[in-house]
Amino acid sequence: MTTAAVLPDVLEPGLRVVFCGTQAGAVSAARGAYYAGPGNKFWSVIHEIGLIPERLAPERFRELPRYGIGLTDVAKLTSGPDSALRGAHFDAEGLRARIAAHRPRYVAFNGKRAAQAALGAAAGSIAYGLQPGTFAGSGVFILPSTSGAAAGFWSIEPWKDLARAMTGTESP
Repeated sequence: MTTAAVLPDVLEPGLRVVFCGTQAGAVSAARGAYYAGPGNKFWSVIHEIGLIPERLAPERFRELPRYGIGLTDVAKLTSGPDSALRGAHFDAEGLRARIAAHRPRYVAFNGKRAAQAALGAAAGSIAYGLQPGTFAGSGVFILPSTSGAAAGFWSIEPWKDLARAMTGTESP
């Protein structure tokens, strides 16, 4: 484990949503860009559901705040497949502090593993979609992972629900 974040957080006050993954994948770490793996659907999905007006290349991740979007991970100091993650790699309290400091409207976990690590929830106890309660003052969505490795669990519907919530007037 290193002492520097593999990928920098993209956080600032006033964001509509912060997407939170587990950790940078190997390709993302090598390219220095979020969701850069060839099978990852993140960039096409956020364009398809209307959160960004054009499909961005992963290397343009720093542009997301102009659309009210931020990025972070629960495990900031490691990279590789999620199967290599251990409990000690996760920093749920650090994530909670970062979210509390920036107060986005929603935190959207890109996959159940990230949500489990951050929320301390058991695998079978969480479902996709808007969650009851908040995380550090922000509403919580759990979304199917955009990773190619999780294709068997893929559904765009919870992502569309997030987009509708972000454009609606309901508050978390």
